[in-house]
Amino acid sequence: MINKAKIMTLLKKGEGLQIEFKECRQGLSRDIFPTVCSFLNRLGGEILLGVDDNGRLAGVENCLIEQIQKDFISSLNNPQKIAPSFYLSIEEIEIKGKKILYIYVPQSSQVHRCNNRIYDRNKDSDLDITDNTDLVMAMYLKKKISYSENKVYPFLGMDDFRKDLFVRVRKMAANRIANHPWGVMDERELLKSSQLFLKDYQSGKEGFSLAAALLFGKDEVILSILPHFRTDAILRKENLDRYDDRDDIRTNLIESYDRIMAFTAKHLPDKFYLENEQNINIRDRIFREIASNILIHREYLNPFPAKLVIEKTRVYTENSNKPHGHGLIDPNNFSPFPKNPVIARFFKEIGWAEELGSGVRNLFKYGKIYSGVAPQLIEEDIFKIVIPFTDHDTDHDTDHDTDHDTDQIKALISVVDGEMSRDELQSRLKLKHRKNFRDLYLNPAIKSGLVELTIPTKPRSKNQKYRLTQKGQRLRKMDR
Repeated sequence: MINKAKIMTLLKKGEGLQIEFKECRQGLSRDIFPTVCSFLNRLGGEILLGVDDNGRLAGVENCLIEQIQKDFISSLNNPQKIAPSFYLSIEEIEIKGKKILYIYVPQSSQVHRCNNRIYDRNKDSDLDITDNTDLVMAMYLKKKISYSENKVYPFLGMDDFRKDLFVRVRKMAANRIANHPWGVMDERELLKSSQLFLKDYQSGKEGFSLAAALLFGKDEVILSILPHFRTDAILRKENLDRYDDRDDIRTNLIESYDRIMAFTAKHLPDKFYLENEQNINIRDRIFREIASNILIHREYLNPFPAKLVIEKTRVYTENSNKPHGHGLIDPNNFSPFPKNPVIARFFKEIGWAEELGSGVRNLFKYGKIYSGVAPQLIEEDIFKIVIPFTDHDTDHDTDHDTDHDTDQIKALISVVDGEMSRDELQSRLKLKHRKNFRDLYLNPAIKSGLVELTIPTKPRSKNQKYRLTQKGQRLRKMDR
């Protein structure tokens, strides 16, 4: 979700290569769609509706917000307006009593047209480059180089794809959206509608893309194109030099997803959580996002194999990556960037991926509930996800989580003062048995999100200390 601080930062920066203001007090302006097109074609960007060209808040009429949102979404789905079509969301936020609409536009792996014209972005302007063949050709070449999923294989044919996978994805898409258009398309039409059949504007040849092969290709076809293609799922708890269990996954992305999910279900406990009066499986929510991340946001031309490793104290993944930033990702302040937008949209159609950016937020939300510790996402040449665990998080015989209003947890949070070691906490509570303290006090408080580790990536560190979360601080104030 967009926040006020982010909006204020955009207002201070002003319009530029990746920021655009539109007043739109009483409806969508026509020039918003060339801007969307130019952002898709260039580096992506952010659009604020309800702000004038000088960055002053004008606001959008309250009674028109819902209609503006509907008009925007319907226009994006109209191939006469934006082609290829591209799904974007529009968020509402109030700043200083004014309603503002925020649109994040990612960089696309395709060249898009608006009203059959091609737009590029230059400083704070949208440029129609349709009739400049050199600029159009350069844009197509840039997309091809930047997004390896678009690499065209002219000799890849329909016989190289698995028929059963088409049947399966049609059913999955129909389960998500009734009367999904894939249901009435033949296999070739489905591939074309998913932007998996492209033209190489350097050679002039047309053909199915690398993404098509990865999604639907027979195993021998995929490994002929990418001999290094592999996802390695490893369990390493007892035999630390090698592994206790392993799945060497070398198949299409659809069945790769299944096998990653099956491996985590086999080796990690399923914990349930009440959300909106419904029990949900936290483990599956987390690893749904992780499996999607491994398969969607991956540089497939890099021979580095993707890994998912389950250890006693953590789960971590490693994935080859073309970074768009470096270091730890802050879920409250990051701009999502699609690494393989075509594959990402395909996963979204079958219900395995959320709107861009939602996966990261879900991973942080459910990861902390699952283990009591926030996960880490590290953007480098090798993209890493780390989910630390407390001592017994990966044991299948774990008891049901203790509710956060038990006397033991209340006693613990009442004595926490700043950052304290386990020995200090036990001493404050006058407890001698470390196991009882851990099982009845410390771990339940961590799982309830009331206490957190100061060194979450190394739960057993000798320098480990514990402190109250904001939730824990609020509960302590209520009990006083």
